[in-house]
Amino acid sequence: MRARPRPAPEVFGEAWKLLFGPAVAHRGLWSPGGAPENSLAAFQAACAAGYAIELDVQLTADNHVVVFHDDHLERLTGAEGRPRDHAVADLTRLTLSGTEETIPTLADALTVIGHRAMVYIELKTPFGEVGELEKRVSEILLDHNGPIAVIGFNPYSHAWFAEHQPQILRGLDSYAWSDENARKLAPEIRKSLAALEHVEIARPDFLALGLDMLPSPQADRLRAQGMPVIAWTVRSAEQWSGVRDHCDNLIFEGFAA
Repeated sequence: MRARPRPAPEVFGEAWKLLFGPAVAHRGLWSPGGAPENSLAAFQAACAAGYAIELDVQLTADNHVVVFHDDHLERLTGAEGRPRDHAVADLTRLTLSGTEETIPTLADALTVIGHRAMVYIELKTPFGEVGELEKRVSEILLDHNGPIAVIGFNPYSHAWFAEHQPQILRGLDSYAWSDENARKLAPEIRKSLAALEHVEIARPDFLALGLDMLPSPQADRLRAQGMPVIAWTVRSAEQWSGVRDHCDNLIFEGFAA
């Protein structure tokens, strides 16, 4: 397997350099009883601590982009339904985890972060689909002058950015594809994903790999060919020490990376 040629690092400017550090706070620098995940307060805390930021985005019913991870609203807001079933005005009034923090839009999050941190924007696009989310995110990024990268599990989403916005740094998320959700996929698709064959489709600039794939011969081979690797989600110093020789950076939570 050979990684396809990618734009020279100079195309990405500061974002390429920051890919190798500082460490990336998963959904911002949040904590139980403190700033909620994917909140403006968590992003402020990450900026203050000098970390980069990972956040998740998805579309609303009226085609706005909000920062929210789950498919359903209940865990973090107590509300019913999915973000995609609600208008942005309704979603941004919902409070997170019993705090006064509300669901932010991507535009508001990037305004708060500014140029203070590298931002990894995970697109929650269904596997195999490409559509309005990619277009809306790319439009929002035109007005942001801070360092950014788009990440996600859908290789076709990355391929869209490679064709339409090649100056935006792209990182393909992957893992061992052996959990309950992955078992819903056809066996040949799971085997292909576990072997990182979807790298050919995505044409990423770096990989973001789950700890269940590190270390692995496939990842080591691609890294040796010049493909940086970021580990996720690292939840202790001990976990990081076990994989750091096979990675260039980490996405972390629950400890001071």
